[in-house]
Amino acid sequence: PDPDWASHSLGIFICLNCSGIHRNIPQVSKVKSVRLDDWDDAQVEFMASNGNNVAKAKYESKMPPFYYKPTYLDCQLLREQWIRAKYERKEFIHSEKQEPYSAGYREGFLWKRGRDNGQFLSRKFVLSEREGALKYFNKNDAKEPKAIMKIEHLNATFQPAKIGNPHGLQITYLKDNSTRNIFVYHEDGKEIVDWFNAIRAARFHYLQVAFPGASDSDLVPKLSRNYLKEGYMEKTGPKQTEGFKKRWFTMDDRRLMYFKDPLDAFARGEVFIGSKENSYKVLEGLPPSTQGNHWQHGITIVTPDRKFLFACETEDDQLEWITTFQKVISRPMLPQEYA
Repeated sequence: PDPDWASHSLGIFICLNCSGIHRNIPQVSKVKSVRLDDWDDAQVEFMASNGNNVAKAKYESKMPPFYYKPTYLDCQLLREQWIRAKYERKEFIHSEKQEPYSAGYREGFLWKRGRDNGQFLSRKFVLSEREGALKYFNKNDAKEPKAIMKIEHLNATFQPAKIGNPHGLQITYLKDNSTRNIFVYHEDGKEIVDWFNAIRAARFHYLQVAFPGASDSDLVPKLSRNYLKEGYMEKTGPKQTEGFKKRWFTMDDRRLMYFKDPLDAFARGEVFIGSKENSYKVLEGLPPSTQGNHWQHGITIVTPDRKFLFACETEDDQLEWITTFQKVISRPMLPQEYA
């Protein structure tokens, strides 16, 4: 977005979204409109002698490679905590301030959504790089954890709208070879973002050992994934005579998972989406003989084994899903994706 705003105390240009966050830390950042406000000579001079690159060199000088640097597309919480970490707490100038997420061990309490009743209850979580796992306990004095989530298969992504909390984090891991979701939050924004970056740090150090020759820039995109797209579609079964059922779909890299409810712990099933070189393709519409779909905007995914039929409520939804599927299909498959 165009930086129509500036922090004249930091000497940086910022977008409208970030200007609101900067205004909340007036002791650090003084905000003005580039076009609408009056500027005195000293302020103009300060801006000219500083600027975003100078600020970046100063305020990000010791930023660890695993720390998530949000973009304008990310949720408010991530953007706000990034700005506060960088300019207010100066975490990337003083590395000792990075202890909460780079120590290799973290424990504390998070509110976790109950699988069956949907209530959020306080649970103790422990992340240990040495043990290669994130664990949580149902009771404070419990000897055995309720779940052990291996760092190797861990993912975390902020989902405020889906969870219904501005600090809501979705954590996924593998249990008996299927994806398990848990939904957590913490009242304190810094705390939950520190948990998120601690998970990324643990994944980073795990991958450094697993792929000794890989560069930081190879590993950083693998630390956590946001979903390519989520939303409701209707689907039918393999015989295509069972009628269509409304399901919540999540496109996670090459795996299209579907759930009865967006906050279900386990997927009802999943569809692997390969590449066009492997005879995968996406078609607009449904075969002429199709019956039972309530929604009219169809999508057919052709795989080497069978066709999968989906229906979307609106044409916009249909277009967005087709675009997402096409992006995945047009990307050549990596050797490890054949596993």
